[in-house]
Amino acid sequence: MGAPPGYRPSAWVHLLHQLPRADFQLRPVPSGFAPQEQEYQQALLLVAALAGLGLGLSLIFIAVYLIRFCCCRPPEPPGAKSPPPGGGCVTWSCIAALLVGCAGIGIGFYGNSETSDGVSQLSSALLHANHTLSAIDHLVSETVERLGEAVRTELTTLEEVLAQRTELVAAARGARRQAEAVAQQLQELAFWRGVPLSPLQVAEDVSFVEEYRWLAYVLLLLLELLVCLFTLLGLAKQSKWLVIVMTVMSLLVLVLSWGSMGLEAATAVGLSDFCSSPDTYILNLTQEETGLSSDILSYYFLCNQAVSNPFQQRLTLSQRALANIHSQLQGLEREAVPQFPSAQKPLLSLEETLNVTEGNFHQLVALLHCRGLHKDYGAALRGLCEDALEGLLFLLLFSLLSAGALATALCSLPRAWALFPPSDDYDDTDDDDPFNPQESKRFVQWQSSI
Repeated sequence: MGAPPGYRPSAWVHLLHQLPRADFQLRPVPSGFAPQEQEYQQALLLVAALAGLGLGLSLIFIAVYLIRFCCCRPPEPPGAKSPPPGGGCVTWSCIAALLVGCAGIGIGFYGNSETSDGVSQLSSALLHANHTLSAIDHLVSETVERLGEAVRTELTTLEEVLAQRTELVAAARGARRQAEAVAQQLQELAFWRGVPLSPLQVAEDVSFVEEYRWLAYVLLLLLELLVCLFTLLGLAKQSKWLVIVMTVMSLLVLVLSWGSMGLEAATAVGLSDFCSSPDTYILNLTQEETGLSSDILSYYFLCNQAVSNPFQQRLTLSQRALANIHSQLQGLEREAVPQFPSAQKPLLSLEETLNVTEGNFHQLVALLHCRGLHKDYGAALRGLCEDALEGLLFLLLFSLLSAGALATALCSLPRAWALFPPSDDYDDTDDDDPFNPQESKRFVQWQSSI
């Protein structure tokens, strides 16, 4: 099947599409996009479960490391005041991990913005397609109504005026039959009328979900940014209570990072399967949801020389009928107006209606061509398979950096916390403050000496 103009599967789509897939019984699953099949759903869940496995392994590693640090430390000699060797290296490794986490947050903001841009492009394409379909329906309704009004009023009046000339009445009745035939043919062109699937509703649903997805990621990014900044502040101020609180928060953000990584990985893999060959799936899904014929859907989704215009016959018949009506009205104007002057007014009104109908007909021909809707289809695919997929990969990188940085920080923070001096609680007090215990002691000694 032909790809939409300007859309070609990217290298990331090909790479992710080639990754092996398996169900819960570890049986191979084809990489074709089939979200309705249970085996394919299990394959994507298994991809997401890999993040859960990574979370479990990281928590086990952190627990083993901390147990070894707490229980297997050699006892410090009494009176030892110097920090244990390697303490500065531990602190700096924690700071470096937090700085890497901050860099990952920047990547996460970029990925979140790219994903949002891709989904916005998808929504815009759906709205434009809905505008085209609505314009077709409106033009058909307006033209059919004008023709019906002309048949009921002007042509009926014309037949009554020309009742004395049988051949002129026959010509007027011929124009009536042609107008009714045009109206019947035009009604068949509003192919989307009565279809339960609305591109406008789909665009609104996509925008609604994307709004909450974007907000959730922004909150996650801000939460991790606050954790990194306050942890760095706690290390700089050597504040034990702040480091303890940030250790608990780091553990929470670590779980959220691994969870988001699972969702991003499963979504990226599924999206790559869809983007590798989207035409077949979209065609079948749209036909199932709308009930339209495969000829119409193939014409708009493929839009190539191999697929003919399913409306061409109706358009040709309508154009011929309009030309016949025009010639019949011109003949009536030449022959009837000199004998029946009262026939001039309905004839002029019919000519005006015919001109408007021909203008609407040319607009319908342009709107019904596959170029417009196929261009919207290509724009939707580019937004989903290029920008949105690229944003997902950046979010996946953010989650990976975040998980690694927080795991390193959780291993380093207890050791850095152990290096803080015992007078941590009074570090922030002013030396000249009379409520400082040290200053109060010196004040009492000075009074006794006096």
